[in-house]
Amino acid sequence: MSVNDPIADMLTRIRNANMVGKTVVAMPSSKIKVEIARILKEEGFIENYEVVEGDSPAKKTLRVRLKYVGERRNRRPVITGLERVSRPGRRIYTKKENIPWVLSGMGIAILSTPKGVMTGQKARKLGVGGEILCKIW
Repeated sequence: MSVNDPIADMLTRIRNANMVGKTVVAMPSSKIKVEIARILKEEGFIENYEVVEGDSPAKKTLRVRLKYVGERRNRRPVITGLERVSRPGRRIYTKKENIPWVLSGMGIAILSTPKGVMTGQKARKLGVGGEILCKIW
């Protein structure tokens, strides 16, 4: 199956798995998805991620282990919201001064910059702007 927007597909898979309480979600892997998963792990939104080899070298799978808080019956997902900002049909770029704050700093914006994929906070610190990929809170 061909997907036009792989990042939106990744976010939708995570959102759907969160809503039904799954612990692991799998998706086709790519470099940008692995970088987004790395940022989510560093920021504490997911427990872990791994890239699993498939039948051929081109068929790699990204497995994301979701994080929950609370007891078994009352557990809630750490990720309460995901939003795709820049899409293939409408790219959203920002200067370093206009990088958005997500829930007054409680969430993160993930940017694709000339220095790599990073959070909005790190991009502000480095003084670079870029394409706003998504917001997570």
